[in-house]
Amino acid sequence: MPSSRRTSRFSIAAEAVLAGLVVSGPLALGGAATWALWPLVGLSALAAVLAAEAARRQGHSLHVPLLAVPLVASAVLCLLQLIPLPPALLAVVSPEAAALREFALVPLGLSSARPVSLDPPATWRELAKHLAYVLAFLSAVEVCRSRRSRQRLLSTLAFTGAAVTLLGLLHSLLGLTELVGLRSYTHARPPLVTPFGNPNHLAGFLTLSATVGLGLMLSSARRERTVLFAVAALLSGAGVLLSLSRAGILFFLFGQGVLAVWLLRRRAKRRDEEEEERVPSPWSRGPLALLVLGATLAVGGYVAWEKLVAEAASVDSVEKLRHSKVDLWPMMAEAARSFPVLGMGRGAFEAAFPRYQTALNPNTLTHPENAVLQLGAEFGVLGLVLLAVGIWGFTRLMRGARLGRLELAVLAAVLALGLHNLFDFSLELPACAVAAWVALATVARPEEREASGSPRWTWRLPATRGMGMAAVVAVVALVALVPGRHTLMAAEAELAGLVHARAPLAEVRGRALGLIDRHPSDYLLYGLVGSAYATGGQANAGEALAFINRALYLRPTDTASHRIAARALLALGRRGQAFLEYRFAHESGDESVLVREALEQTRTVEELRALTPDSATVVAQLALALASRPGRQEQALDWLAWARERFDAAPGVFALWELEARMRVGRGELGVAEALCAEIELRAPAAPQPVLLRAEILRAQGRREDAIQLLEQSLPRFPGNLEMSFALASQLLDTGLTRRAREVLNQSSRFVTDYRQRARLLALEGACFERDGLLGRALERYVTVSRLEPAPEAHFQVARLQEALRRPGDAARAVRKGLQLQPEGSRSAGEAWLERLEAEEKRLLEAHRQQLMEDPGKQDVEQLLRTRSESP
Repeated sequence: MPSSRRTSRFSIAAEAVLAGLVVSGPLALGGAATWALWPLVGLSALAAVLAAEAARRQGHSLHVPLLAVPLVASAVLCLLQLIPLPPALLAVVSPEAAALREFALVPLGLSSARPVSLDPPATWRELAKHLAYVLAFLSAVEVCRSRRSRQRLLSTLAFTGAAVTLLGLLHSLLGLTELVGLRSYTHARPPLVTPFGNPNHLAGFLTLSATVGLGLMLSSARRERTVLFAVAALLSGAGVLLSLSRAGILFFLFGQGVLAVWLLRRRAKRRDEEEEERVPSPWSRGPLALLVLGATLAVGGYVAWEKLVAEAASVDSVEKLRHSKVDLWPMMAEAARSFPVLGMGRGAFEAAFPRYQTALNPNTLTHPENAVLQLGAEFGVLGLVLLAVGIWGFTRLMRGARLGRLELAVLAAVLALGLHNLFDFSLELPACAVAAWVALATVARPEEREASGSPRWTWRLPATRGMGMAAVVAVVALVALVPGRHTLMAAEAELAGLVHARAPLAEVRGRALGLIDRHPSDYLLYGLVGSAYATGGQANAGEALAFINRALYLRPTDTASHRIAARALLALGRRGQAFLEYRFAHESGDESVLVREALEQTRTVEELRALTPDSATVVAQLALALASRPGRQEQALDWLAWARERFDAAPGVFALWELEARMRVGRGELGVAEALCAEIELRAPAAPQPVLLRAEILRAQGRREDAIQLLEQSLPRFPGNLEMSFALASQLLDTGLTRRAREVLNQSSRFVTDYRQRARLLALEGACFERDGLLGRALERYVTVSRLEPAPEAHFQVARLQEALRRPGDAARAVRKGLQLQPEGSRSAGEAWLERLEAEEKRLLEAHRQQLMEDPGKQDVEQLLRTRSESP
């Protein structure tokens, strides 16, 4: 066969492999799964070998554009980050990595030389990915010498995006929440169910495919193809809107606008040039492009209008973007500044960043969601230099001569995707990254744009040498995947399984050291070992504390580690430090640890002071919880007196004064309570709290009329204050003025805003009806209260009224519901009540049975009535 025919077959084979890469990226869950790297490397290597063979048979060299330099250099940097360095050199290159080695690893016996990367398996995976990108990009540059190959590859990208959108629409039409009915997302809840679990990544890929589809439509010479490309662009664009990604929608529209501006400038400046770009079509493509964009917005907006409105109405998009992402940038910049030379290791951000995360966030941040911060943190200053080189190479492409409509569309798509990655990380995953590099290859080195020789900033590589280098690179990438198969999630799950199974401590420690040696910066591994030792009591408290200290070194805001540290310190008798750790746990986000655990451990007021958080409101809640415990009221009052002085000018200090005054009223110390109330009135004369407190003191003094008069006079000053309305209604109810109490409640009902307020209002109404003897109406209110705010007392209230109405069966059912909500240690009285109600119900049933046996005619009548009531 002729040489050209053989070359064509190898080139077509390489093109088919590249098309498979573009299609397989989205299918492999966007490349998020670790197993997706194996086909990525294999297909990229195969495409590179085929492209090099095609170049060899055709008799020309492979071309290496400027854009390949950042990719190659990134792979080299990954290799450098994986080289174990002596301690002295490591301290110079990466002081943070050296400090981690000395503090956490050397005391555990892991004293060998360490690499710069803080998570070597992740860096091995990134090395394999970068090498695969290099192979895919260079092979695509060779394949894209042919215009038909370029169009086929870009068509594959456009139709892949359309197919992804169609798959999501099909799931929506069928009501499927699982991917193809088989896979459900554990944490993600994507608005459009596709292989992309992250809607931002979906929007990034569809932005690329939609804009490329629009460029294919504008450059197609055949009308039927134009229609197909228009439909593909329409579907992908609608998918962007359906993803509900705010940044994705914004940059999709930005890409369309950039393409329109470029096309208008091209038309104005080069009206008589580029004859080969003129499409022999009797109809203009400009109006069609506007029509496709308008149809995209119309269709996507119509289908997703309600969701888009809800998303926009929930919170201002710019404000939400600022709070969710931009506010985290200073912390991420601080992390990047800590690794200026070679970075923390490519891919190590997830493991290393918790040390620098000062803001509370329940989510694990795997990426900064900003390409600049990503490269700055993981590669250091060299990463920013490589980014600058990449931007320069892209700028040279934009300024290149003889750019057609399709090439302008590709550049606009990649530009929009790149800017989107200032607020996302879709380019960190293979699906979007491979598609972007293949698309750039169609612009970076088209054959017909060669005038003579190689263009500037393009290097030639002999085909034979290129094939050998491709084979070597492929081998290195495949080898890198072997240590890269280990992930943080798998290591944490393995060690957590041992700890939860209560394996012997020696086994847990031995396995943990192996995992820690592999993932030295994962705080959770140290925390799991510490929790295992903490179960051993005082004997193992020292070891538990040692591991927990390492966990807190790597993540100072970890609530679980602070709790375990507090328990270990208590076991060691270091009580003051223990309560400081409890306070740190609370400040790190565990809002219930002080009430649930710390208060029970305190013995003295000094220990209470040690765990005092920096919030007067929280101290008031804790003091109230402490006062409810038997024998702790005196300590609560002493703590409140001290807290009032500490938070004298802080917000919320009135809650401390008010609580102490109410506690004094409950103890009968009305003089002290009145003095505290007077102080509150001086500090906050315009607030409603002093009025409520004064009314409570008057009530305790037996001056109910004065209390009612005070509340009635003050209520117009505070319209809509439900606390004052409820207090007045309660005072009126106690004095027997139920009609006036119901009037107050009716007037305040329009100010109710949540179900708790509604439950309290209904409970007071029920008490009024019960006081008037209207038990049926009272029962209706109490039943509603038990549904709005399920609590043992609410169900017991219903049971009490049911018993008064001589309905022991209904009363017994209400008691059972209340017992289910009560702690096990306090159910004795309720169980005795339930036993008495069940006995009464049995007695009534037996009496009824005896009555029916004595009067058979009555039994027949009741059977007939029962049959009629059960018939439809």
